[in-house]
Amino acid sequence: MSKLNRRHFLVTGLAAGAAAAIPATAAHADEPDPAAETAQSLASRGLRTDPFTLGVASGDPDHEGFVLWTRLAQEPLAEDGLGGMPQRPFPVQWQVYADERLRRVVRSGVTVAAPEWGHSIHVELQGLSSDREYWYRFRVGPYVSPVGRTRTAPHPLAYGGGLAMAFVSCAQYEHGFFTSYRRLADEHPDLILHLGDYQYEYTKNTYTIPGGNIRHHEGPETETLANYRQRHAQYKADPDLQAAHAAAPWLVVWDDHELDNNWADEVPEKPEVPQPNFLTRREAAFRAYYENMPLRRTSIPRGIDMQLYRRIRWGRMATFHMLDTRQYRDDQGCGDGYKDCPASIDPARSITGAEQEAWLLDGFRHSRAQWDILGQQVFFAQRDNNAGPAKVTSQDAWDGYVASRRRITQGWIDAEVRNPVVLTGDVHAHWASDLKLDYDDPTGPSVGSELVASSISTGGNGVDSDPATHPFLTINPHLKFYNNQRGYVLTKIEREQMSADFKVVPRVTEPGAEVYTRATFVVEDRVPGVQQAYLRPLDPTILRRQPMTIEETVRLETERP
Repeated sequence: MSKLNRRHFLVTGLAAGAAAAIPATAAHADEPDPAAETAQSLASRGLRTDPFTLGVASGDPDHEGFVLWTRLAQEPLAEDGLGGMPQRPFPVQWQVYADERLRRVVRSGVTVAAPEWGHSIHVELQGLSSDREYWYRFRVGPYVSPVGRTRTAPHPLAYGGGLAMAFVSCAQYEHGFFTSYRRLADEHPDLILHLGDYQYEYTKNTYTIPGGNIRHHEGPETETLANYRQRHAQYKADPDLQAAHAAAPWLVVWDDHELDNNWADEVPEKPEVPQPNFLTRREAAFRAYYENMPLRRTSIPRGIDMQLYRRIRWGRMATFHMLDTRQYRDDQGCGDGYKDCPASIDPARSITGAEQEAWLLDGFRHSRAQWDILGQQVFFAQRDNNAGPAKVTSQDAWDGYVASRRRITQGWIDAEVRNPVVLTGDVHAHWASDLKLDYDDPTGPSVGSELVASSISTGGNGVDSDPATHPFLTINPHLKFYNNQRGYVLTKIEREQMSADFKVVPRVTEPGAEVYTRATFVVEDRVPGVQQAYLRPLDPTILRRQPMTIEETVRLETERP
C-alpha cells in the first residue's frame, strides 16, 4: 500500500484491530452494576499480587470527558513483556468521582484488559460536566489502584479560568532520578504536555553521562514488542513519573527515542547499516506506545502507522495542535548534527508531510482561539552556530526543513492567528525565542514565540550559566534565553498573557532536590515574541566558571552513542 493511502486511511478511519481494545461499558452512579461482582470473582483468579504496579493516567481531555488509562502488570520487568500476567482477559472496574474524598461516584463501569494489548485499558468518558475536576480509580479482584486526578476542558464557547499548563521532554532513566516529575505533580497543573523522548531505547551503559549512569535499563536495546513493553514498564514503575501521571491529564506525542534515535519515517538512524527488521521494530514500538499512553481509540496503531497528530481545544482560551515530526518527515538531508546543508532549503522537503501540513494550516484558518499552541518535538526557530556567512544548523530540527517551516509560519500569518506559540522539547536545555518569517533580517517583525523545555533527566545534572554570555544568543538575536539545567516549564495561560516559568532542579543524580524558577518570560496578547519578566541570580554552587561555548552546547545536545 502506498504511503499516501496508508496515511489517508489513518486520518479517516479507525485502525484495524480496534476490536481487541474493548471499550468500556459505562453506568451512571445511581444505576446498579450487575457486572461488578462477576468481574471481581473472575479477575481474582490468577492474580497473586497487586497488578496496579504501573500507576494510572488520564489524557486527551475535551469539554465532556477524557481518557482513563492503566495497565495490569504483576511483574513489570518480566523479560517477555507480559508483566507476569496470565494470558487471558481480565474484567476491570473503573469509577469516576466528583470529589477528592471519593464519596460521590458520577460514572462507573467495567472494561476488559486483554493480553493482546498488554493488559492495558483505555476508557473514553463523555457526558461529564465541563471545566471541572474529577478523580478516578480502578479495581480488579481484591486489588484497588492508586487514585488519579483529572479534569475536563471548558465549554467550547467559554474561556474558563486561567489554564495552568506544564510541558516536559526527554527522560533518560539511566541519567538521573525523575525528581522534576515529582515537583511537577506538586504544582497541581490543569494539563501536562509530554513532547517526546518519554523513554529511551538503549541497553545499559550505551548512552552514558560523565562519571557513569545513576541507574540502568533492564533488557537489550528495544527492538521487539516484548522489549518495548518491558522498557515502558520500567519507566512507568518509577514513583515520580506515576505521581505526575496521576496529577493531571496528559497530551502526549513522541519524538525519536520511543523508537530509534533520529529516525525519519521508514528510515532508521543509520540507513547505511542493513536493518531489514526496522519496520517490524517500528510496528512494535508504536503498539507499545499506544498500550502505555492515555490515548483515544483514534490513535490505535495499524501496522507501522499510528495517528498521533490531533487537535485539542481548551474552550475559547487555547487550541493545542499536537504535531508528529517523525512519522512523515523526509530523511535528514545531510545526515544528523549541525551542517551547512544545501538540502535544508529544498522546497520539496517536509518535516510534517503534506497531509499533516494541510491539516495544520486548515486548523489555523478555522481557529477562533485566543492562543494557538503547537505542541511538537524539535527546535523551530533558526539556530545558526556560525558567525560567518555560512549557516550551520541542526539538520534534525526545523532548520533542516526551512521551506516547511516557512510555509507553516506564513500559514499562521495569513490566517491572522491571534497568538501563535510553539512548544518544543528534544534539546535538553531551556530556551525562549522570538519567531521570524525571515531569520536573515533580524530587524524584521517577530511573528510568534517559542518556548523550549529542558530534559527531565537526560544529560545528568547540567550546570547553570549566564544566558547573556551564550554565543548562540549573540549569533541569533531572536534567541532570548538559555539554561542547561534539568526541569520543566510551567505556564499560566490567560486572555491577556501567557507566562512561562522555567523550572529547574540543581541535581538529578540523587533524589529529592527542590525546584526553583530560573526565569520567567511573558507573551502578551497580540504582541508576538517573548519578554523577560524575571531572572534569578546565578547560583555560585552550580555556576560554570567559563561561558558555555558553541561546541559544548552542540555536544550536550547531540552526543549519542
